[in-house]
Amino acid sequence: MQTLLLLGLVGLLAQLVDGSLGMAYGVTSTTLLLLVGANPAAASATVHLAEIGTTLASGISHWRFGNVDWRVVRRIALPGAIGAFAGATFLSWLSTEAAQPVMSGILLALGVYILVRFTAWGTPRGRIGLPLRRRFLAPLGLVAGFVDATGGGGWGPVGTPALLASGRIEPRKVVGSIDTSEFIIALSASIGFLVGLGSAGINLAWAAVLLVGGVIAAPIAAWIVRHFPPRVLGAAVGGLIVLTNVRTLIHSELLVIPPVAQTAVYTVIVLAWAGCVAWSLRAHLAERRPALETPVVPDAPAAPPAATEAAEARD
Repeated sequence: MQTLLLLGLVGLLAQLVDGSLGMAYGVTSTTLLLLVGANPAAASATVHLAEIGTTLASGISHWRFGNVDWRVVRRIALPGAIGAFAGATFLSWLSTEAAQPVMSGILLALGVYILVRFTAWGTPRGRIGLPLRRRFLAPLGLVAGFVDATGGGGWGPVGTPALLASGRIEPRKVVGSIDTSEFIIALSASIGFLVGLGSAGINLAWAAVLLVGGVIAAPIAAWIVRHFPPRVLGAAVGGLIVLTNVRTLIHSELLVIPPVAQTAVYTVIVLAWAGCVAWSLRAHLAERRPALETPVVPDAPAAPPAATEAAEARD
């Protein structure tokens, strides 16, 4: 029961992150599932099964608000589904001992990317331009789908910044299109895990609890995105992912590190993490300062009725 409550909290926190940043649900959920003892393939399979429900609800919401570019969805979803299926079957064939450091390495790279991305440059922005071409979207979808399945997440961290950096689609439609197409990715990855692991490899209770936590968090995330700085949240989440996956790698059989060195590594990561969060907060406040300091010009006082009548008479 305690494990289910913890997983419900994991799903809630992951959805809060994803709803505020437009990415990192899978990375956050899978990292925390590994932390509580799930094996890599089962963790990724459980997260993707839960994502079928969360991404469907998210896609419908974005569609209702007009945040979806269906041309982008059509061109990126099919290659993404192929990559996700391939990544799921590949991860299923690996032994647990081999998959653990592989997945942690992928998650670590994604965590470093998220940390640097939001610390150095803040929320990605792009400019509106020409329509996105299939020769750009197809390889992007294939790579993002494969990374998403093997790493337990990555569709958002890989796809969203790439689309924003292209400068050819509105930011709100980037998030909406990525979230909508992710339903196909989660479905394809789940099928791949069913083929590779069978239903016995997926914990349905865990997936259901993650789903419930995500549904509860959805409206809260909508409030957070209006009030909590995405730049600060991105740096905080990126540091958490880096720290937890470095811990997994240190305790794997690939690395033999003395306890003193382990403490030094953790100390450096925590200090760097705190510095990144502080820098992000400072940058956010600096970005807000010009808007706050802009003087408000009061409206001109209304002329008295007599003066108004006299002016009309002169005209």
